[in-house]
Amino acid sequence: MIRVLLADDEAMVRAGVRAILGSSGATEVVAEAGDGREAVGLAQAHRPDVALLDIRMPRLDGLAAAEEIVRTVPGTAVAMLTTFSERAYVARALGGGATGFLLKSGDPYELIAGVRAVAGGAAFLSPKVARYVIEGLGGADGGGRLAREAAAHARVAVLSPREREVLSLVGAGLSNPEIAARLHLVEGTVKAYVSAVLDRLGVRNRVQAAIVAHEAGLVAT
Repeated sequence: MIRVLLADDEAMVRAGVRAILGSSGATEVVAEAGDGREAVGLAQAHRPDVALLDIRMPRLDGLAAAEEIVRTVPGTAVAMLTTFSERAYVARALGGGATGFLLKSGDPYELIAGVRAVAGGAAFLSPKVARYVIEGLGGADGGGRLAREAAAHARVAVLSPREREVLSLVGAGLSNPEIAARLHLVEGTVKAYVSAVLDRLGVRNRVQAAIVAHEAGLVAT
């Protein structure tokens, strides 16, 4: 059972999301918060598998709450669930360690799939914001793109062949169990490879690693 912390300042929204997640039969909302500061405290107390956060909340906004949860409860994956898809929000959320960015206007099945994905160690983005990530969160001009590609190639050059292979699969959106099955490795070994890749690339999470993988041409398009 996937344990979820749900944070939104609107009680009706929380009720709707709770109902959608409950319908999956594999997800349980273990705590609810009406503001960002409360969400951080509940995450620290309950240590859920996933913290699902709105962006605009009182006392502490969801983006700041996400950064605090990532810092203090590293075992909890963070996903944003919001009506706002502006590039600045996406960039700050993913840069702060969130591995999911979902829109409230999306399909209910997308919400369930997103929670499952981030709980399993993968990244999940609403299709409407996924292109921001593929473009490196902005700056699609030719010169800037070439510069980013050159920088990405230089960064992945320090990786071993196996680490590059793992990075390419992270970039393709595979979870640790899926990578383990693909490469015929045990999941613990994959987790160690992913941690090493993040460290050597100097990135904070799988989403940022996926950007590098795409820019370095490691992911088939």
